[in-house]
Amino acid sequence: MTPQSPPLLPQQIAPVDDRQTALTARHLGGDPEGLYGYFMALRAESDRALAGLPPAAGKPYPYGRCEEITRDLFARLSQRLAQPAGPVERALRAFVEEGGVLQSVWGVLRGQYFQNALQIGALYVDVSNDTVVVTKPKVEILPIGSSGLVPVRDLDHFRQTAERYWGATLYANHLAPTLAPLLPVLSVSPGRLAPGLQSACDYMIALMCRDRFRDAERWLETGPAPPADLAAACLAAIPADLRPLTGQPRLEAVAACRRAREAACWADPDWRTARVLDYLRLMRGAASYTSGQ
Repeated sequence: MTPQSPPLLPQQIAPVDDRQTALTARHLGGDPEGLYGYFMALRAESDRALAGLPPAAGKPYPYGRCEEITRDLFARLSQRLAQPAGPVERALRAFVEEGGVLQSVWGVLRGQYFQNALQIGALYVDVSNDTVVVTKPKVEILPIGSSGLVPVRDLDHFRQTAERYWGATLYANHLAPTLAPLLPVLSVSPGRLAPGLQSACDYMIALMCRDRFRDAERWLETGPAPPADLAAACLAAIPADLRPLTGQPRLEAVAACRRAREAACWADPDWRTARVLDYLRLMRGAASYTSGQ
């Protein structure tokens, strides 16, 4: 028997097989300029809706707003395709109805940075192409195979990209041990991102679950602990019930992975939801602590 591929993770690029290639060519290959113009018009709508967002890393919109732009535009596109108007929307609707892939995707782009985009069959549609280098065109459409977007393979791949893209220093999450199986990394990027646990996106959470927290456990066991001053500042914003219970926080974080694996938490959506809610509670506490400084 041929071994089955593991299920796709949330926002993972779907394989471009012969069927997706044929559907893309049949429905979307006849008017590339029209397709590009359509997404430029949608992007203009998103710009009007999002232009009031505060600066990211001290730089004005659209810098650093890849996720927000892609999410907003994808929501607009989904609403439009419910009642398509015009040749591009009718073509996209027919493409989807015949089994074409239309989804948001996330990964590492050209070995340089994290990127949100859309996959439309065999096409990579980057609707936030100007959020790192703001002089680039707002939209880029390429074949998936030549786009340079690849899934995050593991924590090491994530950490390398975060160091390169965010200028981050990364530590093991020994500060909120019960969250460590899903959020094993603490990142610090002065002037760019506030210290925070990584990564709360659906893809990375599912990636941690896929190997039953073994990758997370290895990092928590061997990765550097946050320096004392950073740990103290972060702990002040963490709810008391999420902080370490003993003087050995590294062992607590590692033990949390082992307990979660033994209890099959990797397959328990209620456990995952509870941990995400704890994380959101932590984030609210961090925001309150920062605003009170």
